[in-house]
Amino acid sequence: MQRRIVSLLPSATEIVCALGARDELVGVSHECDFPGDVVGLPVLTSAKFGKQKSSAAIDRAVRDVVREALAVYDIDTARLGALEPDVIVTQDLCDVCAVSIDDVRSAVARLAHRDSIELVSLTPTRLADIWADVRRTAQVLGRSEDGDRVVADAERRIEDVRRRAAAATRPRVLSIEWLEPVMIGGMWMPELIEIAGGTPMVTSAGDHAPTLAMADLEALDPDVVLVKPCGFPLEDTLRELPALARSIPWDRWRAVAGGNVFIADGNAYFNRPGPRIVDSLEILAACVHPDRFPEFRAAYGAAVRRIGPDLAPRAF
Repeated sequence: MQRRIVSLLPSATEIVCALGARDELVGVSHECDFPGDVVGLPVLTSAKFGKQKSSAAIDRAVRDVVREALAVYDIDTARLGALEPDVIVTQDLCDVCAVSIDDVRSAVARLAHRDSIELVSLTPTRLADIWADVRRTAQVLGRSEDGDRVVADAERRIEDVRRRAAAATRPRVLSIEWLEPVMIGGMWMPELIEIAGGTPMVTSAGDHAPTLAMADLEALDPDVVLVKPCGFPLEDTLRELPALARSIPWDRWRAVAGGNVFIADGNAYFNRPGPRIVDSLEILAACVHPDRFPEFRAAYGAAVRRIGPDLAPRAF
């Protein structure tokens, strides 16, 4: 049965395509950009604030919208109705990351054929939730075997990293989710750090990302720092290096002195709870134990830079 699928979330789009249903995808969000052939599909969402240049400016813009009790994103209901979807895949986790589930439900309620639309809402906070969402989406799309295949491949790769990192020392790893203000990666990030052979700092699996003041950051002394702001491609984060240096105790952390600060593409990896979360794990493993995972350093070299004490980006 050929379905008409709308995805309102980048990770959902990646899940749908990994399940082999790309040809059934008829509409996406304004942030859906992978795989490359989804670019050009009808776009159904937009941000209420214009494109900002820095993490501080984005933070202010989002807070201004929320302060006015407004949704951060709009849905093009007319275009959604014209596409006549059978399935809409969205999220119920973060109203700052994508359209809210309440807004999606309101949009669906205004469609003439709403009774025939199946709404799939993804709510992952841990790794197991990501794979459960893959299987649930696969079941709705009539592709359960594809869901099992995607999950089995992911679990195989995860176990390979876990096995190879198991006998290594476990450096303290700090994952930075946002720069101004500084937010620490939570949700599935502590699990990824542990599997990659590190010891996560500040957060535990399933925690939402906390915001830390400088005094809190000064009490930390990580061995490895991974910076991957949510939604920021690598080049955007590299422009934010001065903000990084003033936002953390740059001259005091051993990770900085040892050249173990890594900047990664936070738009493509780490912050999208879909199939590429395993790629994210492999990047992390190469940051934590570069001697054990040289092939990952080669494979993901375009997406990661090592930052020295002088703030100069170096090859991964």
